[in-house]
Amino acid sequence: MITYKHLFTNPIGKFAPDGGFTSIFRTIGFIGDSLSSGEHESLTNGERGYHDYYEYSWGQYIGRKCGLTAYNFSRGGLTCMSFLNDYVPNVNDPFVEEKKCQAYVIALGVNDMSHIDGYKDGFGSMKDVDLNDESSNKESYVGYYVRIIQKLRKLEPKCRIFVMVPPKEHPETKEKKEKRVMIQKFLNELPKYFEFLYVLDLRKYAPTYSRKFGKKYFLGGHMSAAGYKFTGDMVATYIDYYIRKFPQDFAQVGFIGRGIHNENAKW
Repeated sequence: MITYKHLFTNPIGKFAPDGGFTSIFRTIGFIGDSLSSGEHESLTNGERGYHDYYEYSWGQYIGRKCGLTAYNFSRGGLTCMSFLNDYVPNVNDPFVEEKKCQAYVIALGVNDMSHIDGYKDGFGSMKDVDLNDESSNKESYVGYYVRIIQKLRKLEPKCRIFVMVPPKEHPETKEKKEKRVMIQKFLNELPKYFEFLYVLDLRKYAPTYSRKFGKKYFLGGHMSAAGYKFTGDMVATYIDYYIRKFPQDFAQVGFIGRGIHNENAKW
């Protein structure tokens, strides 16, 4: 008999071979930067090139593993601010009816930390957020990040949202650690404000992205095909963990987007 006790101590302690219950979703949108886009880093005659190969993104690995439709709402270099201001209509625009999803994974933040000085209101806090009108959010990292969530919920009110904390690195400068811990604390605060939102805390549970890890799974400053596959396995397993832990939260996934539900179950 298969047991899953390990999943309740470390959600990704052992990968679910087929993605587990993540396959109950038929559509998942993946919002992120180069690391969500299957970006490969080339080096020819000393010149680096950066190439978004979406078929190698961890979101598409999840799509193939779980037999669901995966949308890449991502591209190299994105921050929360540029995601909202510079997405390409009909290419990686998530806020259109024909591409709305039952669930979303938001994996933004890595680029934001090196561009935080470009935010008018800095890193910010939940005090920057107007929960009734996202257009009134302040121009901070937190304000922009939460605006993405609010816009997704306007499009599909019952969508399930998973927010990803960037993993721990080694070596990690004091400044980078402080910023990433700030992200971790902020994201772990979000379930207090939004129902059906879950935190994929890779900083807490994923392997440390050390030089040894990099030799296996990185190609330059970005992941290799194997690295993106590894990430897809982690994320699918983590989502499976939440479905197993909170089955009532996911009992009506089949009704998301259909305009009907079962009034006797959690909705």
